[in-house]
Amino acid sequence: MLRKALFLGAAMMAVPALAAAPTPPAPNADSVTNGTVTVNGASIPYRAVAGTILVHGADYNDSSDVLAKRGTKLDAGKDDETKNAPVASMFYTAYFKEGVPSEKRPITFLYNGGPGSASVWVHMGTFGPRRVNTPGDTHLPAAPYALINNPQSLLDVSDVVFVDAPGTGFSRIAGKDAAKEFLGVDGDGEAFTHFISKFLAKYHRYNSPKYLFGESYGTMRSAVVINNLEQDENIDFNGVILLSQILNYDNSDDSPQFNAGMDDPYVLALPTYAATAWYHHCLPAQHPDLKAFLREVEHFAMTDYTLALRQGADLPDDQRQAIAAKLHDYTGLPVDYILRADLRVNGGEFDQQLQAKTGMATGRLDTRYSSPTIDPMSQEVDYDPQSTAISSAYVTVFNDYVRNTLKYGTDEDYRLYNSQGHWDSHHRQPGHGYQPKGQPNVMTDLAMAMKTNPNLHVMLNAGYYDLATPYFEGVYEMKHLPIPANLQKNIEYAQYPSGHMVYVDPAMLQQLHDNVAAFIRRTDNLH
Repeated sequence: MLRKALFLGAAMMAVPALAAAPTPPAPNADSVTNGTVTVNGASIPYRAVAGTILVHGADYNDSSDVLAKRGTKLDAGKDDETKNAPVASMFYTAYFKEGVPSEKRPITFLYNGGPGSASVWVHMGTFGPRRVNTPGDTHLPAAPYALINNPQSLLDVSDVVFVDAPGTGFSRIAGKDAAKEFLGVDGDGEAFTHFISKFLAKYHRYNSPKYLFGESYGTMRSAVVINNLEQDENIDFNGVILLSQILNYDNSDDSPQFNAGMDDPYVLALPTYAATAWYHHCLPAQHPDLKAFLREVEHFAMTDYTLALRQGADLPDDQRQAIAAKLHDYTGLPVDYILRADLRVNGGEFDQQLQAKTGMATGRLDTRYSSPTIDPMSQEVDYDPQSTAISSAYVTVFNDYVRNTLKYGTDEDYRLYNSQGHWDSHHRQPGHGYQPKGQPNVMTDLAMAMKTNPNLHVMLNAGYYDLATPYFEGVYEMKHLPIPANLQKNIEYAQYPSGHMVYVDPAMLQQLHDNVAAFIRRTDNLH
């Protein structure tokens, strides 16, 4: 189902053993170009580098003699020891402000999620020197699209590096069981860890203030990577910036019905249902102040609603009716529908039902978007209106920009998503000698990173209209990290009247920029 194809992959299962992947072509040589961007009225000259860095699997023998035999190309090698070893050539675009010593200049690594998504969305939407213009909440007209100077570029406070995950974008994987090695929670985290370590060495950035910026599944990746960097590489970062967070897949509202007895997803999604119904004027009574309304809904969700769901079949009928009536007040869904759903409506059902009377489906990544329903009789919405509204613009503009401006990848296919196997959801949590099965949960990883580096700062950004990773879910996870109470002060929150991709709204992108820039200035140890 397309609903689950973006940013939170539906196939979170073990990767079967695969035959050796065909040897892909050698990666292009790095391309270096120059430009300027205007931010807050100031012109910033920058150097852009589009290129690749080679990383290997966790068990690869990287002794000097083996590396000499392999060389630097992404190939199958010649000797028995290395010819089938899994390898990834990870594509990145780095923007460096000219004329600033590296130890005086923060650097931020950015990536999307999926899992298995390229970084085109954050690259063309957030903090690079150029971005696509996507105003409004309706389907954009077809090409030509506008590529504009990005006045919200983060280059005013930090160099930025956009990274494609293995098997996506221009990143390529090869070798025996390469998909099994790299396409999973731990393998992906190892690849990014090694990429960052090698990048810091290549560009002499070890002594720069350093940050991670991940969106959606990228927040899960960030929790794994920041802990890996600290424990395995002895590299502390100044901060982790999270956008549209999910650290525990058990909290996802996508398919909680398949995890019977786990009621948290319904509770944590309720404030987003309420915000969405408020936006589309579907509530029985309107509320003039969205934030005040959401605080009320959050309180109900964590008290009366949680207590009711915890009772299960023991919930008295009069209380069941009262809870259903309150849910109607907060979501606009019919009372009889809520009762038939046993007070538990998942995200897809909400998207399908909210505007059913008008024949419109509500967006998932950004619930402000609406499009005609594919099947009015479907239980859940069949596609995501926001994704179809803006994807063509992002894909078109990036492919033109990377080839004509960055001078990279002329003859290569830029892959939006990996297509080389399922995703391995197994994750070895810190301190455990086994891999717990089921949905991945990396809250312990982030907690370990914060405890072993008590100076690590974390920033959570979220949109009220995000039903892929509801904002209240992120708050809940942060409040339940297994860390000492005094470390909670290292976490800060910013919420926006926007969706999963907060930045598609230029006004919200400005707020996101200002909040992230202020976070970096407070934590970069330069002042």
